[in-house]
Amino acid sequence: MKFLVTVKKVADYEARLKTSSDNKFIDLEDVNMITNPFDEIGVEAALQLKEKFGGEVIVVSIGPESSQQNIRTALAMGADKGILVKYDKVDEFINTEFIVNILENIYKQENPDIIIMGKQAIDTDNHQTAEFLSEKLNIGNASQANSIDIDKDKNIAIVKKEVDGGLETISLPLPCIITSDLRLNEPRYASLPGIMKAKRKPLKLIDLSSLQLNTNSNFEILSVSTPTQRKSGSIVKTTDELIEKLHSEIKTI
Repeated sequence: MKFLVTVKKVADYEARLKTSSDNKFIDLEDVNMITNPFDEIGVEAALQLKEKFGGEVIVVSIGPESSQQNIRTALAMGADKGILVKYDKVDEFINTEFIVNILENIYKQENPDIIIMGKQAIDTDNHQTAEFLSEKLNIGNASQANSIDIDKDKNIAIVKKEVDGGLETISLPLPCIITSDLRLNEPRYASLPGIMKAKRKPLKLIDLSSLQLNTNSNFEILSVSTPTQRKSGSIVKTTDELIEKLHSEIKTI
């Protein structure tokens, strides 16, 4: 079986972010960058399925050349090969249609049985890329997977997914897209032998221009700003004092 897993380079969730000088995006210079945690869970899920059913795990990312490190980390965990579509305009990465068009192209090149993605990236948090891609490819999608199994005889994936109020078990024919939730697994650490092997595993670099896709953005970022600083609250000692403040300052009564 062939598993295609997406990974995204994102800002560390502990980093203190600030806007760029032109207020058009986040200033990512000197910010620690990591692999999206939901994508790491997706890589682990693919590796576990490979260990159980055999096959190949391919990791794909879209981003600057420095994103090779995120792919190499997945290769060190046990993935077989990587693909990086080189694109430096990080502010375009919130354009879901643009990303989906690239992934559709990679899908047609690789023809995987299952695409595994993080349910969302922790930077843009839009939670829609997998759903958009499944519609574009006309294949099934199971989001927020809590567990994944495969029935090779019936050629279906069996996914237990998180829904409001509990868990729901669904089955969908292959090929399909599955997105990972936090409780799906605990990603393994890359071993030293794995890190050494990762250096020799194939990593294909693709220039976006070679895919001949429409790169025109369907939106424009007008400005980015930090939240307004909230004023500290005050403590009142009596009900009369509270009523007075509600009347004179907040003007609610």
